[in-house]
Amino acid sequence: MKNKFRLLVFVFFILINSNNAQEKTKRVLKDEQRGITVNQITDLINSQNFVFYARFVEPMASRHINVEGENYTVNYTTDLVESYLPYFGRAYSIGYGGDGGLKFKGKSESYTVEKKKKYYLISTTVKGENDTFRLTLSVYFEGSATLVVSSNNRSTISYTGEIQALSKSE
Repeated sequence: MKNKFRLLVFVFFILINSNNAQEKTKRVLKDEQRGITVNQITDLINSQNFVFYARFVEPMASRHINVEGENYTVNYTTDLVESYLPYFGRAYSIGYGGDGGLKFKGKSESYTVEKKKKYYLISTTVKGENDTFRLTLSVYFEGSATLVVSSNNRSTISYTGEIQALSKSE
């Protein structure tokens, strides 16, 4: 009986150790994959040529609105910031006949990148035709991003999505 008990304990320890070794391998692989993602995100940020794809919109006084699949974007290039985003919120002073979205194109002023512990913080100001927009983009190391847009004529709005490399046609 003692031998059976010892054998059972021995097999139990072997199973636990093999499971821990497997978990460590998964953890190492996940860290390696995360390292690749961090390097890719860093390269995109440093190149200043990437696109933000909006997946959800969060107006200041409302719930999340799913806009995935609608192709709402902000293109960041070294010369230009081009926005094609929806807007849900209060407009203080805006001309009649507008399409209601945040659709503007302009040269980026005061483009700054700050590396935080778990994300990059990119701030820029863009002067559109009738308004000045302040864009604050938080890009997390796994690729997700949050964009907060404030302007002189509208209430602040935030978008959740991801960034990717800018394709050649854009």
